[in-house]
Amino acid sequence: MTRPISVQLYTVRDELAADRDAVLTRIAQIGYRAVEPYDPTADPEGFRRVADDLGLTVSGTHAYALLSQEPARVFDAIATVGTDKVIIPGGIAEEEFTTRDGLARTADLLNTLGEQAAPYGMRIGYHNHWWEIEPKVDGRHAIEVLADLLAPQVFLEIDTYWAAVGGADVPALLGRLSERIDALHVKDGPGVKGEPHVAVGAGVMPVPQILAAAPGAWRIVELDECATDVFAALADSHAYLTSLEGS
Repeated sequence: MTRPISVQLYTVRDELAADRDAVLTRIAQIGYRAVEPYDPTADPEGFRRVADDLGLTVSGTHAYALLSQEPARVFDAIATVGTDKVIIPGGIAEEEFTTRDGLARTADLLNTLGEQAAPYGMRIGYHNHWWEIEPKVDGRHAIEVLADLLAPQVFLEIDTYWAAVGGADVPALLGRLSERIDALHVKDGPGVKGEPHVAVGAGVMPVPQILAAAPGAWRIVELDECATDVFAALADSHAYLTSLEGS
């Protein structure tokens, strides 16, 4: 695995709001060498300056803003932040993932965004929650049907925890979607909606099997909610994933 382990900065959203530069410094001190922002339009120049000073690569960025703001403004900010991977992390009605027509509309939206991103040298990706997994369309998880409808340049960032909560055999799902996947959200916990997450390796997820099923994808640690010290959980997650790479 040559890509460094990344962390989705939504994990430390409250801490970032208080002192962004201190948080990024602490993440780098833990050993992370990449980050995934969730709001690239928030001071992209300042973010890029600090990330560069700390040696942090931007593995990709979430971009809810593309669903509501002028695309050129958002793509310009992303270019400044410094990545070519632009991920839509939701914002599409859950009901769209329950029918083939809804999936076709979703694919059209993502494909259109992909066309808009191409002149900037960027690619659009989609990040799942459980509601793209739970529904079955034509006997398959909805996200699998969606994948068939996406243009070749559109990729998937599979949130492995929400895929499991949605009822998928995650390693098998990753195997079926392997040609589409460019990134994984690697998280852990009790596998129950509404319960806080834990450090990667400390919950119920079969992490080694998951990573083996998508060996070339970015590994991006995320905790949506954490009942313990979040930086300790990030450090434990990094140590665990690093130990797997060395095994």
